Amino acid sequence: MMPDHLHFFIRGGEDFNLAQWVNGVKRAISVALGATKKSPLWQPGFFDHVLRNDESYSQKWEYVRENPVRAGLVQGADEWLYQGEFVVIDRA
Repeated sequence: MMPDHLHFFIRGGEDFNLAQWVNGVKRAISVALGATKKSPLWQPGFFDHVLRNDESYSQKWEYVRENPVRAGLVQGADEWLYQGEFVVIDRA
């Protein structure tokens, strides 16, 4: 979690609809934080990237971990308090 954006690593089944999932997450967070149409929390849409192999997964994970360092918010990635939770995604 960054001050101005979020990163998610998500794995869905055959019928998984990413846009619908993102919309639901945005809606739930907006309700929880009291956002309104006059004062929205989110910009329209989202950016996604398909991870095709373990190398890509590792590279993207490291990019996300280093985000607060590049932004000058901490000296080292492990200092960032908002890393969230790391859960291994079964890639089988």
